[in-house]
Amino acid sequence: MKVNPELISSYKELPSGKKIYFASDFHLGIPNKEDSQKREQKIVKWLEHVSKDASAIFLLGDVFDFWFEYALVIPKGFIRFQGKLAELKDRGIPIHLFVGNHDLWMRDYFSEELDIPVHHHPIVLEVGDKKLFIGHGDGLGPGDRSFKITKKIFTNLLCNWIFKWIHPDIGIALANYWSKKSRVAPEKEKFTSEDNECLLTFCKQVQKSSPHHYYIFGHRHLPLELPVDDNSTYFNLGEWITQCNYLEFDGTQATLKVFEV
Repeated sequence: MKVNPELISSYKELPSGKKIYFASDFHLGIPNKEDSQKREQKIVKWLEHVSKDASAIFLLGDVFDFWFEYALVIPKGFIRFQGKLAELKDRGIPIHLFVGNHDLWMRDYFSEELDIPVHHHPIVLEVGDKKLFIGHGDGLGPGDRSFKITKKIFTNLLCNWIFKWIHPDIGIALANYWSKKSRVAPEKEKFTSEDNECLLTFCKQVQKSSPHHYYIFGHRHLPLELPVDDNSTYFNLGEWITQCNYLEFDGTQATLKVFEV
């Protein structure tokens, strides 16, 4: 799959003591309201924790287990999380939000209401002499043909137009039912070998023609740090259903961490 990532604003260097943070796959909404709210509270605490020295925060998709924006309606819930994002933006911390395969129907709600850009495709961020390739990761690399076909259907403008005419009470209920049938359980994810990591294969393909120092993705539900070549590393951010993984980048080094309250 050919990808032409957008180059977003670059940092000549990070301000002294500042860092950039990455997290993904919160899957807010599952497996039930109670567990989701507990996870939401932990995410809010993490956001406050990293805000102390954050130069920017990147949330790389599947933040919600399902999200669909009607013209005047958004899914119910997650108000503490959205409120925290609004607070951090008001404090001057840039936040970038990516769509994943579970919340790919985001449109302009976050950009208009919270001034948070929503990215539907991978981007490139330059920080000093480091170049970072950033995205959710779904549909990249070889294999998974059935998912790639499904994604094309779900992102089709005609399909979107048809779905939005279903009453939200019905449409969101149907979508939540489908979403819960989708893969989210981290215990089902296993690392077998570098050759079987589709995203690593994708990184190596990109690296041949357009070198980057770091490739940062979610989607996989496994915290991974694997070499692309001698000068490049692929990171996967894991998930927040059980592990609460995130990545910290200080302008020179990137480090996978676990948030523990």
